[in-house]
Amino acid sequence: METPRVPNWSIFLSKPAWLQRLHPFHPRLLDTLRAGYGRERFLADLGAGATVGIVALPLAMAFAIASGVKPEQGLYTAIIAGFLISALGGSAVQIGGPAGAFIVIIYGIIERYGLPNLLIATMLAGVLLFAMGLLRLGGMVRYIPVSIVIGFTNGIAVLIALSQLRDLFGLRIDKMPADFFAQIRTLWAHADSFNPWAFALGMVCLVGLFVWMKLFKPGTILPTQLVEGRSARVISRVPGPIVALISLTLVSTLFNLPVETIGSRFGGIPQALPAFELPDFTWATAKQLLMPTLTIALLGAIESLLCARVADNMIDAPRHDPNQELMAQGVANFVVPLFGGIPATGTIARTVTNVRAGAVSPVAGMVHALALLAIMLVAAPLAMNVPLAVLAGILLFVAWNMGEWHEFARLRHFKLPYRSVLLGTFFLTVIFDLTIAVEVGLLLACGFFIWRMSQLFQVERVSADTAPPPSPQPSSSPSMASASGDFQDTLPLAEPGVEVFSFYGTLFFGAVGKVESLPDRLHAGTRVVVLEMHRLISVDTSGVDALVQLHRQLQRRGVRLIVAALNEQPRSLLTRSGFDTLLGEHGVAPTLAAALEAAHLYVDPLSGRPPAGSTPAG
Repeated sequence: METPRVPNWSIFLSKPAWLQRLHPFHPRLLDTLRAGYGRERFLADLGAGATVGIVALPLAMAFAIASGVKPEQGLYTAIIAGFLISALGGSAVQIGGPAGAFIVIIYGIIERYGLPNLLIATMLAGVLLFAMGLLRLGGMVRYIPVSIVIGFTNGIAVLIALSQLRDLFGLRIDKMPADFFAQIRTLWAHADSFNPWAFALGMVCLVGLFVWMKLFKPGTILPTQLVEGRSARVISRVPGPIVALISLTLVSTLFNLPVETIGSRFGGIPQALPAFELPDFTWATAKQLLMPTLTIALLGAIESLLCARVADNMIDAPRHDPNQELMAQGVANFVVPLFGGIPATGTIARTVTNVRAGAVSPVAGMVHALALLAIMLVAAPLAMNVPLAVLAGILLFVAWNMGEWHEFARLRHFKLPYRSVLLGTFFLTVIFDLTIAVEVGLLLACGFFIWRMSQLFQVERVSADTAPPPSPQPSSSPSMASASGDFQDTLPLAEPGVEVFSFYGTLFFGAVGKVESLPDRLHAGTRVVVLEMHRLISVDTSGVDALVQLHRQLQRRGVRLIVAALNEQPRSLLTRSGFDTLLGEHGVAPTLAAALEAAHLYVDPLSGRPPAGSTPAG
């Protein structure tokens, strides 16, 4: 009797191969809770989260106002996105919410497409961010050159500062344009409405923030004995923006200063949670929002992952998961617009504050969101009296700290490619927009990289005088091992009719010109050309095509081509392309010595002429 066959159900229960390549959705919070989350860690997160919540209050309102939306929309974003990013993200301490980097982007999108379309673009960007994380593209952001990041970061900082001059000077401008030059013209045209009281509040706020930052550092302003006192240490933990916001709002209210406030422009902040509302979405609208969507997603990915890397260097914890972080950013940016929020990402200033306040897990970020919610529900009426000039001073301080201005001074230490990419990205960000700046910056960076790589590739004539000594280190590659010690036989290189050229570097599409010009470098009477390639790292298809064309040119002249000492990658590609077959017998030699030996078949070593009956061209 035959044994009945049992079906292999594992085939049906196992995940498909393509599904296994996707990144699993695994928030860092789960690891925190599984590792044992006790009372001591919770108290540390509770204190840090409350501190960051207080810091986030003025920043969320300021970022929203500067972006062209109502202040409560910034608060909604900080609360909802901040909670989701911490609960679902891949970093232990990153704080998410509205960011200064998004100010000029959001303002430009609203000016061109309107607020409803901004919400749709943000949701689409959320889907794109989640897909990037799911497809394990989190590491790709690290390939963006640092010169581009510095360039657009400094450019955004300049635009933030420019956008705050209206409220800093108290100018009576109903609506600021989004274009850089149009903003300057508008500011100049309304210079006669300058408000000295607003300017005084803004400058006191700005200067006060710089002073507060250095006030309690030893050896700066206060005597050492005062700085090291217990009361001084407690006061130093109070965030500077909160001190400026409360003190200057009290001054403005008590003296009834004639300045514009949140209440006078926006009518105050509601003491309630936002209502859920689906935006009016159509496919025709989505197609028009391609560039805003890509801009929000790209900037959100760069900012969040840069912020997470900064946090990794400040804490003793496992490094962040970039793909999980992108998925959390995607969820947050998809959900926030449903409640009227704006784009969100990781924020460096609040994340650093979170770390310095003692945060140890994502719970601190969740507490920060809840603390901000409690403050909004309780103290919303008090925000009506906050002068907009004070918020402008806070944002100018943020813009100054956001920019890496010392990099401009260091440009003299770098070469033209680095300078061109950084300055080009900077000016394009300021004059045009971030998308164009990053696109052109990447094109410049790629162009300069191709140029540098093409300069590294060399084709050098090898003779008894120029042949290098044998390599002291034997190579693991058979071809390299045989070629490394092969140059000791330098005497045969002086044979008439044979010329040897050594290839160095990478033969790719940007370097093929040096191969194409090689026939012009041949001496009269050359019968065999040997290409020694033990220092050729790799070849691409354009390089293979250049070798094919070289072979044909030499063949028309009656010159034989032999390649020697190929490494693994060049040998594989030349074989797959059929180039070794095109060269014929003795066309590919394992070593230089073997190639010179094969050359004797086509050149008389004494006369330098082809032996009788030979066919040099193969």
